[in-house]
Amino acid sequence: MCESALSALLARISEPDEAAMAAARRQWDGLAKPLGSLGRLEEAVVRIAGLTGQADVRLPRRELFVFCADNGVVARGVAQSGPEVTAAVARALGAGESTVCRMAQPARCAVTAVDVGILDFPGAPGVWDRRIRNGTADIAQGPAMRREDCVRALLAGAQVAAEGKARGVSILAAGEMGIGNTTTTAAVACALLGGSPEAWVGRGAGLSGEGLRRKRAAVQAALAVNRPDPRDPVDVLSKVGGLDIAALCGFYLGCAAGRVPVLLDGAISAAAALCAVRLCPAARGALLASHVSAEPVGRPLLEALGLEPLLDAGLRLGEGSGAVAALPLLDMALAVYHGGQTFGRLGIDAYTPQ
Repeated sequence: MCESALSALLARISEPDEAAMAAARRQWDGLAKPLGSLGRLEEAVVRIAGLTGQADVRLPRRELFVFCADNGVVARGVAQSGPEVTAAVARALGAGESTVCRMAQPARCAVTAVDVGILDFPGAPGVWDRRIRNGTADIAQGPAMRREDCVRALLAGAQVAAEGKARGVSILAAGEMGIGNTTTTAAVACALLGGSPEAWVGRGAGLSGEGLRRKRAAVQAALAVNRPDPRDPVDVLSKVGGLDIAALCGFYLGCAAGRVPVLLDGAISAAAALCAVRLCPAARGALLASHVSAEPVGRPLLEALGLEPLLDAGLRLGEGSGAVAALPLLDMALAVYHGGQTFGRLGIDAYTPQ
């Protein structure tokens, strides 16, 4: 039943509207500035037009969903802190007091925390309960979760995206919170892209040299023990991923199916997005890369997605902070897109391709 529901979700995703994209490009090219001079900001607006089918791009309502879950691989000493920190940050998110909540205020972005598998979490005000299971198993010893649990997490993420659309949100963003999830992210990326743990496993929230050694060994063991199939993203996620990454993947698929643009966050988001695009290539049309993570695997994941980030600021906080940081840039782009001077009004000749 779960697999058939996932297939139905994928079937609802279609390619971008080329006519709307062409109209958005004409709008940009009619403004009194050198052609393409706002770079990736112009392309982001064009991509949103293609997804929504409307060249009149406006983003009045925005919301960030932060998917929270714990990872059994933490038992390997791959992180500075334990699962209690996941729960603490989830409570802060629900109360509107976490770092990303502060960043979201000037960006006019609502923030909602979603529990998909926080260890022994009894719930908290402001945190949505979408629990799939009580954290994951240690990927260095066996699969993170059953395939069925992974698909349920995918569908839970897609449902959150659908609820966002039903609330009238015009652009969505996604983040995560889960101690140990840079380890699972590196494992997913290595499985999908064939990278080396030595090159792609980073220090996360600030590991020592010995901690980094343990983390690399855990990823190497996870890949050897589980042998994830790179042709099957669900197999990869269920064996070496996490509930947060699976829910993010489903969220991106849900955004694509609902034709709502979505801002990725950092490396963890990008790993989830790559799984989504491997499941359905047309899902890429919904994705906007906010920034490139300072994690070693961040740039290779964006390159695999064929996405260019709006920011490169050395960010590695998580929680959707990079996605929120990109929203003011889109606001500035749209201020020009809708209100910039045209060549005609200024009485000058338009720029033409040379």
